[in-house]
Amino acid sequence: MSNITREQVLIEYAKCMRSTPYALKTYLQTYDNTVSKYVPLELFPDQIGLVNDYEEYNENIALKYRQAGVSTVTAAWSSKKLVFASKNKPEKILIIANKLDTAVEFANKVRGFTEQWPSWVGVGFSSEKNAQRHFKLTNGCEVKAVATSTDALRGYTPTILIFDEAAYIEANGDFWAACMASLSTGGKVIVISTPNGYDAIYYEIYDQALKNMNDFKISEMVWWKDPRYNKDLQLLNVKDLIHYYLNRNEYSSGVETVDYTDREKEYDKIKDLISQGYKPTSSWYEKMVKKLKYDKRKINQELECAFLGSGDNVFDSNITENIRVNMVKNPETKMIGGSLWIWKEPEVGHKYIMGIDVSRGDSEDFSTFQVIDFDTREQVAEYIGKIPPDVLAELAYKWAMMYSTFIVVDITGGMGVTTSRKLQELGYRDLYVEGGDLTNKWKWDPKSLDRIPGLNFNNKRVQIIATFEEYLRHGFIIRSSRLLNEMNTFVYVNGRPDHQKGQHDDLIMSLAMAIYVGETSFASLTRVSEQAKVMIESWQVNSNQPVLRSQFIDPMTDNRSQKKVNEPTKTDYQNYSWLFGGMR
Repeated sequence: MSNITREQVLIEYAKCMRSTPYALKTYLQTYDNTVSKYVPLELFPDQIGLVNDYEEYNENIALKYRQAGVSTVTAAWSSKKLVFASKNKPEKILIIANKLDTAVEFANKVRGFTEQWPSWVGVGFSSEKNAQRHFKLTNGCEVKAVATSTDALRGYTPTILIFDEAAYIEANGDFWAACMASLSTGGKVIVISTPNGYDAIYYEIYDQALKNMNDFKISEMVWWKDPRYNKDLQLLNVKDLIHYYLNRNEYSSGVETVDYTDREKEYDKIKDLISQGYKPTSSWYEKMVKKLKYDKRKINQELECAFLGSGDNVFDSNITENIRVNMVKNPETKMIGGSLWIWKEPEVGHKYIMGIDVSRGDSEDFSTFQVIDFDTREQVAEYIGKIPPDVLAELAYKWAMMYSTFIVVDITGGMGVTTSRKLQELGYRDLYVEGGDLTNKWKWDPKSLDRIPGLNFNNKRVQIIATFEEYLRHGFIIRSSRLLNEMNTFVYVNGRPDHQKGQHDDLIMSLAMAIYVGETSFASLTRVSEQAKVMIESWQVNSNQPVLRSQFIDPMTDNRSQKKVNEPTKTDYQNYSWLFGGMR
């Protein structure tokens, strides 16, 4: 259309203003690797829906699979906004990514499409600013690419804010708030990414949009609706598609299949079949799975648009999903303004352990305690709040007395020392002391009072989390939705289990400590006590009097009175010290 009349220009201009999909398809091209040449920018239905959402809504979030073409289409849409903008109301586009190279690459896509628009639009590049990171057009519009930083918005007020690969942006809620506040009246924000677990920005926006807590319009892209990849689409009735790919010989009896090869795709019916457990597959999909080396985390991340299982999560997605579906339930009782949740009242004869994680009370972290029933292997009570360490001790004391618990306090960094000492001051005796011989309570250790009760969590962090994870695999019952939320954002950071930036792990820490101490200390104490009972009851001492069960300590105590059950006497110790290595 190089030689068109003014009347034709006006007609084309009107068509482009009326229909962005028409404008992009008619005037823009993209490089097609399959034919090694530039081809018209054809948009399939999901991409057309995406462009129309950009036009209609000011806040958009795109959930995409790899090779969905979302970045390309968004860059093309951006170029159209630039060249058709009025000089009186220029567009200022700011592109933000975790790395500057990623943001610049997106800006270069916008530049490339901007160059393709015909000369009759009357817009070119300005010599005033024409760098890769920041360029301007002759109509006053400009594009700037920046990496995530506290000063990313300094001196620049965008009308369109684009977050590319938003799930990988390492920033907190304050950065996001600053970005949103920077938009001028009527501005647009577009958030694009493949999932990366339950990150602090992208997932939270998506989750809140689902709950109608914000104004973001969700545009979900699925590979099985992409005509480039679904020509031989099939739906297989298998539980695990990856297992099927790797073990086809085990499916000799055949797999129930719905074949959509070269036929009309009934997307509503396909979606219904997927909800029933059918798995979509195609030659393209299987090829991509092979490229990803059958890694389920990468497959969830790159192909399935799944938040669950797409991050470097410490806890397997199957475990957390089972907890969500089959274990989590509302507490029977909520107290202290909803901070304390109770699922089960204490039962006589059951053994309970309390784990306490301490914060200052005025920081970003929370103080928490968890109570677990060691007999039934389940969570029975949970507290989370921001209170000083000494007040936490008083609160924990009350509920420890109620459940007759054995207590372990995290004293890492010193914050828990105040809580631990306050519990001692209140007269609580069943406190875990690191380094003590808890399997031999007959032998009095005169130095035990010199040690601060508690556990240095960081010294055993990996072992503690590993024990927790093992318990989860063997059916430990989690009741708390608050705890599950922390588990979903608990990931490996540089090989170390930790919470994602902007998230918390205080509930995990307190529960993991309780389980660890219960397994490594309390369980071994129970085993030694049972062995001692068996040996003593089968022997006779010099007086030929049988040893009574009541003479030996029970591993747990009755904390309601803070008096040891079956406390041994001095005579008992003298008579039987030989059994535990003493001199008779």
